[in-house]
Amino acid sequence: MNKGQHFALSGSSGSGKTTLLNLIAGILQPDEGRVELDGCSISGANEALRDRIRAELLGYIFQTFNLLQGYTCLENVLLGMSFGGKPDRARAVELLRRVGLSRRLEYFPRQLSSGQQQRVAVARALANQPKLVLADEPTGNLDPENAAEVLGLIRDTCKENGAALLLVSHDKSVLGQFEEIRDLAEINQAGACKKGEKTGI
Repeated sequence: MNKGQHFALSGSSGSGKTTLLNLIAGILQPDEGRVELDGCSISGANEALRDRIRAELLGYIFQTFNLLQGYTCLENVLLGMSFGGKPDRARAVELLRRVGLSRRLEYFPRQLSSGQQQRVAVARALANQPKLVLADEPTGNLDPENAAEVLGLIRDTCKENGAALLLVSHDKSVLGQFEEIRDLAEINQAGACKKGEKTGI
């Protein structure tokens, strides 16, 4: 992907969308090939280096939130910032305000609805001004009005920071807001054909 590019990837449940994002983020290692982020090879790096690359270059909005249950909303965002070495309380508060949680700063995840937890996850992913944001069904737990608002926040913040965005979803209303959309099944099929050509299959 190019700097600032916004790209949506469609696919049915179980098609491998989350697996692909985890490969890009270095959470999973590929069986073959390599993944590079901003010129850094993440697929061949050790765990410590992968963690550092993720902290400095990536923002990941997980489908399952991945919030730390023993920490407040504000602390979850600040901890995400600390991995990148630059915690900024004022920015964390502002991001939580922008996702509608200014009155929930000291709430713990268990005190929030699923939609509110997703909003915390969005704020945390954007906190370090990443170069690439990965979003795994980021509006899946939100009603249509809040989904549109959060998606707008993600895209606007990416544009402000010049960050690329790769979003995966099966929601046609979300996908319809992107100019560039690819279907994962088509990508997998093209990859299989290309591999077959290389091996003579």
